[in-house]
Amino acid sequence: MNRVVCFGEALIDFLNTGQELADGTPHNVFIQFPGGAPANAAVAAAKLGANAAFAGQVGNDPFGLFIVEALQRYGVDTSLTLVHPDAPTALAFVFLDEAGERSFSFRRDATADIVITRGQVGSDWFDGDPILHFCSNTLTDSHIAGVTRHVVDQARNRGATISFDVNLRHNLWSGGVADKRAVNDLVPQSDVVKFSTDELEFLCEGDRDTYLESIFASGLGAALITDGPGDIEVATPQSRTTVSPPAVDAVDTTGGGDAFIGAVLYGLSLQGDIAGFLADVDRLKSLVVSASRCGAIAVSRKGAFPSFPTFDDVADTWSIQ
Repeated sequence: MNRVVCFGEALIDFLNTGQELADGTPHNVFIQFPGGAPANAAVAAAKLGANAAFAGQVGNDPFGLFIVEALQRYGVDTSLTLVHPDAPTALAFVFLDEAGERSFSFRRDATADIVITRGQVGSDWFDGDPILHFCSNTLTDSHIAGVTRHVVDQARNRGATISFDVNLRHNLWSGGVADKRAVNDLVPQSDVVKFSTDELEFLCEGDRDTYLESIFASGLGAALITDGPGDIEVATPQSRTTVSPPAVDAVDTTGGGDAFIGAVLYGLSLQGDIAGFLADVDRLKSLVVSASRCGAIAVSRKGAFPSFPTFDDVADTWSIQ
């Protein structure tokens, strides 16, 4: 089994559960959950049985220590998780609409996750032919973008498989819009990329087919294009097909995409020849079917870490070994 190393942000999701009255004054009620897309992916993979590690930095504060404890509780290797002595842990306030869809308000100014340095990236991160997974939230300013590019370069030099969940959060970027060039520079450096339909349309600037042809020509093995509860497109240099995820009543969509990609990472970690697996469209599609069921389970529960299925939850329908 290949190790899965998830690099990036770990933060606290304060999930809004509604309003209550206190002495006649309405106030929002929040529940604290550990989160952050790469940390979520590490937990989602670990709960299925992957050898998953989180490589990133939290603050030496109650929030950061809570995250580290939660990662460990769910079986994630935290030997690569750093604790900054002064910088705070990032926070996200999550609001849900009636359909369980999210909106975010972030507190992420000079937080521990974005002040990590290249010198803190250890060579041991890339031992054992790992799968490196990352997201675009560590591209949001020049410093952390440079560190992320360094991590990806080191992983590629060591022969790691690279997984990139685009996962755009425009309100984390200067001016409220993601830098297309910063994201697009790393898409062709990857072996597997997960886009939402909206993210793909933003990055391709309306020329979807040409964009996909270009990134496949650069060496990308597979693009997984999700559309909320809609069909998932599985695109490779050889073919394109779709998978219909299970229909569920969504309670909280916060961890749906992370549960999906975590399951993909778990499935890839079982493969001796990952490049060959990605080129086998039938087997890749079977993995996406299984991963979509993990995503469906996650959105039917609240929070992120607690919502992700264990392998026992999906063993009857898991189709890839």
